[in-house]
Amino acid sequence: MDQFSFLNAINLEHIDELYQKYLRFPDSIEPSWRSFFQGFDFANKFYNKISINKLNNDTNSFNRCEISEDIIREFKIINLINGYRTRGHLFTKTNPVRQRRTYTPDLSIENFGLSESDLTVPVNGKIIGVEGEYTLKEIIDILNKEYCSSIGIEYMYIRKPEEILWIQNWINQNFNQPVLDVEEKKRILKKLSHAVAFENFLHTKFVGQKRFSLEGGETLIPALDEIINHSSELGVEEIVIGMAHRGRLNVLANIFNKSYSQIFTEFEGKDYLETIFSGDVKYHLGASNNYITKKGKTVKISLAPNPSHLETVDAIVEGIVRAKTDHDYQEDYGKVMPILIHGDAAIAAQGIVYEVIQMMNLEGYKTGGTIHIVINNQIGFTTNYLDARSSTYCTDIAKTVLCPVLHVNADDAEAVIHAIRFASDYRNTFNKDVFIDLLGYRKYGHNEGDEPRFTQPQLYKIIENHPNPREIYRAKLEKDDIITKKMVADSDEEYRKLLDKNLEVSKEIEQATIELFMQHERKDFDRVGATELLASVDTTFPLDKLRSIAYKITEVPEGKNLFNKTKRLLKQRRDMIEITHKIDWGMVELLAYGTLLTEGHHVRLSGEDVERGTFSHRHAVIKTEDTEEEIILLNSLNTKAKFYVYNSLLSEYGVLGFEYGYAMTSPYSLTIWEAQFGDFANGAQIVIDQYLSAAEDKWKMQNGLVMLLPHGFEGQGAEHSSARIERFLSLCANGNMYVVNATTPANFFHSLRRQLKTNYRKPLIVFSPKSLLRHSQVVSTLDELAEGGFKEVIDDAKADVEKVTRIVLCSGKLFYELDKKRDELNEERIAIVRLEQLYPLHWDKIHQALNKYTFRKELIWAQEEPENMGAWWYILKEFRKFNIKGIYTSESSSPSPGSHKRYDKIQKNLINSVFENVK
Repeated sequence: MDQFSFLNAINLEHIDELYQKYLRFPDSIEPSWRSFFQGFDFANKFYNKISINKLNNDTNSFNRCEISEDIIREFKIINLINGYRTRGHLFTKTNPVRQRRTYTPDLSIENFGLSESDLTVPVNGKIIGVEGEYTLKEIIDILNKEYCSSIGIEYMYIRKPEEILWIQNWINQNFNQPVLDVEEKKRILKKLSHAVAFENFLHTKFVGQKRFSLEGGETLIPALDEIINHSSELGVEEIVIGMAHRGRLNVLANIFNKSYSQIFTEFEGKDYLETIFSGDVKYHLGASNNYITKKGKTVKISLAPNPSHLETVDAIVEGIVRAKTDHDYQEDYGKVMPILIHGDAAIAAQGIVYEVIQMMNLEGYKTGGTIHIVINNQIGFTTNYLDARSSTYCTDIAKTVLCPVLHVNADDAEAVIHAIRFASDYRNTFNKDVFIDLLGYRKYGHNEGDEPRFTQPQLYKIIENHPNPREIYRAKLEKDDIITKKMVADSDEEYRKLLDKNLEVSKEIEQATIELFMQHERKDFDRVGATELLASVDTTFPLDKLRSIAYKITEVPEGKNLFNKTKRLLKQRRDMIEITHKIDWGMVELLAYGTLLTEGHHVRLSGEDVERGTFSHRHAVIKTEDTEEEIILLNSLNTKAKFYVYNSLLSEYGVLGFEYGYAMTSPYSLTIWEAQFGDFANGAQIVIDQYLSAAEDKWKMQNGLVMLLPHGFEGQGAEHSSARIERFLSLCANGNMYVVNATTPANFFHSLRRQLKTNYRKPLIVFSPKSLLRHSQVVSTLDELAEGGFKEVIDDAKADVEKVTRIVLCSGKLFYELDKKRDELNEERIAIVRLEQLYPLHWDKIHQALNKYTFRKELIWAQEEPENMGAWWYILKEFRKFNIKGIYTSESSSPSPGSHKRYDKIQKNLINSVFENVK
């Protein structure tokens, strides 16, 4: 009984203490107690015993009075009401095909110290938030309607009283029962009918083909229709949806109005027209369209493409919505709304869900609240829900961020619409997430060629004989004389003819096409291959404007009391411009952002600790010492372009996905994600594999996201050395991305500017330095920034062409170590050539550099990574026509040893090997 907060023995002193606290701070009291103290019919009885003056003046008033049986009964009734509010969802009629699990104690009145004789006791309805006087039995009937019908709601764990009161007031309207007019009911039936007929048509015309049908959860279609219509009345102008494959084709057809003939063509498996495009399976594709609501409003709707990695799209959608909010809707979160459609097994088990919902209130990632809809099949692939989670519900993750959850019987179409309206209103009011758990079933196996009776024979006996939601609702409307059998038959026949006609059209189509997701955002950009990526790009910037930017971002704001080290940092950066003329990596990075801002481009940078920088090199945000006021000097450059910089939550997977989505929707902005250490990017490998490297090939989606991955072997152990260059190079093909390991600040500067100066968008992977951030030789001049350009290959400026017999190709930090060793040895026979861009390799410039050395006898690739890592295998493949030798550390299962002394020994041997046996 300890689940109920009011079931313990009444302690009069505790009641008095609560009452005195209520008088001073009413909002601090638990809502049910507050309702009790507010009076209502309790007060009517209480006033007969104690004067209000005595209550106000005597702190021991409760102790001195005799508590009557009526008052004790009031407490028991409060306990009962609280029981329904906190546990009513456990006793609902929400499961269409399974017997609900039993929970104790249940909501029987005896469990609250009440008896049959109490059922006739009059109760003031205000105790549950409704007007009028009722018997206790009538109050219980109302509570059963509100909390134990086709909708079960969880919300009492929310810690803000105003939210709880809002929810209670909302569900008190018509006792939490749907109120729909005749036309609304007909619309629901039409949407249900189309959803069911579409699945049946595919099942009979494309026998055995995978489609991951919606059957058992068809009420998703009228639910989405309602959420678009209802939200549009609340001011929403655009909706972005993310979902896995279950029901996706039905959503594309009946919500996004994707051409039926195009869908049928995809079932035929016809090839695509283009060469820079290989396509994807039909149930991964996205779409964008305009949706005309019942009242004639136009709502932009988009469904993001998603691979079979189920919940990955969650983060992508949130990033898309945030970018649109920032740039298209002037940061009005009420204008664009994300909807995430989950599977029950996935939402309970996939960690990305937790990472994404933790973004809900974060300044850099909030989107004004997400509506989550779970297509709850009550089963995974073949895994029973009892083996799929430890929590009671698949949606229990919602409680971590204190969001309400509505569990709804998917067979009750009107209850589903009612829940959708609640979700839309709640999101609009509180800008928080809300979850709808749509309990249905899966008619077939995981796919239509799968046999579910192997693993769930009893469940599928029930499902086989269970009517679908459309038949259930049709029967209800016929019984209510809203429709006739003929009306339904005529409508069904009309829709079937439409499908037949489109099937015939699809047979005449020779090659398939694909609609672009959010085509409007990328209409001005070309799609190019590897050859076009090597074309020269003008990244110059006027020197006088560059100097002006430098002054503005190194000037201490007037009247701001900065930390002494911060003042010193700004002075050092000013000296780089005025005195030394040697600009380090951190300053050059800020200058790159400044030039883009000046040109009117927004810049967004996020990741763990990026405001200061993991290596204390960036200081994009500075703080006053006395008030910790945050100052972003870059935002003084252009009022029409903003520098967004956010320390992220401790997440790689979720945050990289978010930034990928953000970059996708804002191609005129520079969007950057920085890993704290480069190898931490492996926590986001799914986003890298499924989106970053492959999205253009699969879905024609261009993306200019920049990834900054600190890389370099400096004896910091296995987890702080390698950004896994080998993994990224293994993903490179057909000009799908840039991979850069720059060794000069100027080259980094131009690589960032290049991202926005091309007529296409490609991801940029930068293996950025750690120790080089403050290396005395890793500097550039303003002239190199202003007049230079990106150098794919940097030849050896020291080498005497006629003396060189060995050319060493390398990349990154190793160059400076080799150069230092060469100086120590006074070795003139070796030239060190840097490959600054590893993909795509610029062969013209590589040949130009190599051909200079006419007396060359040896060509070597040197890397600090082990033999089985780094770029060696990629170089070996690309330089297969050359007689090239590799110098590297021994193959290893981990990138680097944990012992700094062992590392020093290995690195010393590696460097010495480069200079041994020169011919």
